[in-house]
Amino acid sequence: MQYEIEGGAFPVVVCHLEAGEQMKTEKGSMVWMDPCMTMETTGGGVGKMFSKMFSGESMFQNIYTASSAGLIAFGSSFPGKILPIQIEPGKGFIAQKMSFLASEMGIDLSIFFNKKMSGGFFGGEGFIMQRMSGQGIVFLECDGELMKYELAAGQSMLIDTGNVLGFTEGMTIEVERIHGAKNIMLGGEGLFNTKVTGPGTLWVQTMPLATLVNSIAAHLPVSN
Repeated sequence: MQYEIEGGAFPVVVCHLEAGEQMKTEKGSMVWMDPCMTMETTGGGVGKMFSKMFSGESMFQNIYTASSAGLIAFGSSFPGKILPIQIEPGKGFIAQKMSFLASEMGIDLSIFFNKKMSGGFFGGEGFIMQRMSGQGIVFLECDGELMKYELAAGQSMLIDTGNVLGFTEGMTIEVERIHGAKNIMLGGEGLFNTKVTGPGTLWVQTMPLATLVNSIAAHLPVSN
């Protein structure tokens, strides 16, 4: 499979498949394709459907198969970037639960639980994330712009929870409460930050969808 990522604020990844090659995606991500592509919708069994429902994913995936050489394109659903990640056996990736756009068939998606359970329940987006394992390329939707950081062993970074796009498997993640009543009430930064510790690669997104929605809503007229 060959691919290129095109577009600006609303990007698209165009994948070129040979006969017999397949791609899988969440419902509604395909934007155009050659007639040689056929689609089959699957839930992956009751267990996987339940885990998807729990993690906030779509319960069904669409599998596209090329009967001959052709292209298929998957588009971002909000302003941002599309990030390709190469997954290898033993080298998985942990990402925000709603970031999955499309992947090759060798990618397996599962729930990743934050070990700090109590922090996760109150930390919102950072609690339930997706683990991407197997072998192949996965494409992630990113909110806003992207920043990449290489963290050494023991090196940490504090990030507002929604700004964590993902990180390489093996890094640790904790949800930390902001201390001080004045900081909580007047700081405007929320109650929690996410602490990610290396070694590994960390990807941060600049404009989480929830932040964008709240920014727009603040400027909308209020009806009486």
